[in-house]
Amino acid sequence: MRTGRPGFISASAVIIIIALLSLRIASKQSKPGTAHVPPPPKFEIDPFWPKPLPDRWVTGEVSGTCVDAQDHLFIVNRVNLTPDEQKNAKPSPPVIEFDPEGNVVNSWGDLNVLAPSPHGCSVDYRGNVWIGGGNDGIVQKYTHDGRKLLLQIGTRSRVDSTDGTTAGRALNSSHTLLNGPAGIAADPTNGDIYIADGYGNHRIVVFDHSGNFLRQWGEQATEAQSNAGVGGVFLGTVHCVVLGNNGLVYVCDRKGDRIQVFDKMGKYQRSIMIKSGVGSGAGVGSAWSLAFSRDKAQTFMFVTDGADEMLWTLDHASGQILSGLGRPGHQLGDFSYLHTIAVDSKDNLFVGETVNGRRIQKFRGVGN
Repeated sequence: MRTGRPGFISASAVIIIIALLSLRIASKQSKPGTAHVPPPPKFEIDPFWPKPLPDRWVTGEVSGTCVDAQDHLFIVNRVNLTPDEQKNAKPSPPVIEFDPEGNVVNSWGDLNVLAPSPHGCSVDYRGNVWIGGGNDGIVQKYTHDGRKLLLQIGTRSRVDSTDGTTAGRALNSSHTLLNGPAGIAADPTNGDIYIADGYGNHRIVVFDHSGNFLRQWGEQATEAQSNAGVGGVFLGTVHCVVLGNNGLVYVCDRKGDRIQVFDKMGKYQRSIMIKSGVGSGAGVGSAWSLAFSRDKAQTFMFVTDGADEMLWTLDHASGQILSGLGRPGHQLGDFSYLHTIAVDSKDNLFVGETVNGRRIQKFRGVGN
């Protein structure tokens, strides 16, 4: 049974915690000459979300966050507890579903079927849950409750490389195999599946709703190409893919410190630069994942920057960075390996941390 939250957090402590969230304003603009830039939304940490996990559960690295039509949040974690945690805690199930109040309403994931190192998740327009396989080279589609595996793209433990393993040279070309899928997006107009096949390979690959190959684009960039802003090439990991309401495809070129924008056939449109703070010089890149505000125009973009450990708010139209929150650390509102983001219908933000962070945090929207 669930137990209540221990009562050691005082009201004054909560106020102090919330006050720790500082707002940093930056003025990097991808598209000059914009006439009007909207004021950015403001957020505050919700220190009581989620509710305590049952049965002494502890999550491993939280490598995927996604929201369904009922504002239920799904997190995918790697169940990789530390040796000390294994002595006094239980690993949580790989997939946990929370209701808007932060209660666990479902959990699932058979480690004999699910990829052992999941990366990314997405809930499609029919409520099915998609999970990337990371090092295992697969993308899987499950029913909303996780009881049935509906589709698998790729072959478990066989990747698109010269020897079929992650140690081989990536081929970036297979119509049936993936290498290191990092993100998934389903097109609500026709069910096509866009995959950021971005560890090892450097491409966006598109399949139809039955898992048949349709097309791909992208290849490894040189430093010179990346610095020159050449489109359609990726400096390192292709870390996310998101479909906009405008019919365009937004791709995280993580080490290139930019979001590249394409049409659905892969024609390059523009780049939105994420160059603030130390991210562009830290070697791991600043464009990790993104989500849009939920208004029809998707006025704002929210981008996680795991190098700066910052959550940036951008003006979607201009690409200008409007504000940011966060800092490196382990207190509420701090980040360590800030990885993925999801947004619910009320524009609350949910961010997952891997490696040293290994948790989910919620930021409530509190107006402009």
